[in-house]
Amino acid sequence: MDSGGLAGMGRESVMGSITLKAVEKWFGEAQVIKGIDLDIQEGEFVVFVGPSGCGKSTLLRMIGGLEDISRGALEIGGRDVTDHPPSKRGLTMVFQSYALYPHLTVAENMGFSLKVAGVAKDEIARQVGAAAEILKLTDYLERRPKDLSGGQRQRVAIGRSIVRDPTAFLFDEPLSNLDAALRVEMRYEIAKLHQNLKRTMIYVTHDQVEAMTLADRIVVLEYGHIAQVGTPRALYEKPENLFVAQFIGSPKMNILNCRAQAGDGQYALAVGGKGAFGLQGTAEKMGIRPEHIGICDAGQGQCDGTVEVIEYLGADTFLILDVGQEDKVTVRITGGEIRQAVGDRVGLSFPPERAHFFDAQGQRLEG
Repeated sequence: MDSGGLAGMGRESVMGSITLKAVEKWFGEAQVIKGIDLDIQEGEFVVFVGPSGCGKSTLLRMIGGLEDISRGALEIGGRDVTDHPPSKRGLTMVFQSYALYPHLTVAENMGFSLKVAGVAKDEIARQVGAAAEILKLTDYLERRPKDLSGGQRQRVAIGRSIVRDPTAFLFDEPLSNLDAALRVEMRYEIAKLHQNLKRTMIYVTHDQVEAMTLADRIVVLEYGHIAQVGTPRALYEKPENLFVAQFIGSPKMNILNCRAQAGDGQYALAVGGKGAFGLQGTAEKMGIRPEHIGICDAGQGQCDGTVEVIEYLGADTFLILDVGQEDKVTVRITGGEIRQAVGDRVGLSFPPERAHFFDAQGQRLEG
């Protein structure tokens, strides 16, 4: 982007760090955010992810000032803004609903906040033009929202935020109203936007694919507290607890029961009971990703299973097997010809270096 781009882009420093200190949110007697401590670095892309009701949108709205903070403190750029109104925080929010003015053109929608602020017309036109160029909206500036696709409308909503030149962007499930193809396209657009603007971005989603593909770091929320914070790779390869292990990854991690064997720290699977694993601690569950399970002849692995369903997805095929426990086991097979058929009895092998073990509280154990 050249020097004639958005206002403020030439400034030397954008104080976009965001710090939450023991932040809590209460609605009457119900506590929905339970003492969150989090440091977000300037220019970082952080994604809040978790199941419905975990508090991710509430936490984002607290950062944006749309919800009061019951206890704790919020700092932006090292400045305490806990009690500041949204307009004094230097942030901007993009919602899943586009909230565009239907009677205004794209250019007028994008420049509306600047007009209200009394910015000169030529300056509004310059900033709108720069944002439109970034978002590939230059040819649509004179159209109205009804003449745009869903993806174009979302780009207009993002453009409206860009022209305000915020310290940080807050996205609240912005792609949930789009179809699958448009979501993929808009993920790319948002990733490129972050690369171009180099601004702090906090993004809320229930879609782990969005989280894994967009984030520098992911914050996994569970019932109002942080279950784990880390890079997408760290969360996938080394989940700290059962919740993260099963929430991150699609299909989810397989979980099997363990039982003690003779010998200190030796455990085997409760089903099959073959193959010992040395551990530090008392294991109750073993987890393994679908792609890490090997298929062999019945009786030759750690346990046997019966193929119940085969899902062919092109590059990948998933075998869903009954191994004699409540949850089924999913095996991912990439490429090659599938020799198994529904009803076949096969052996399953679990490489020790790919296994994850958890104690009775669901916390990770090291082997």
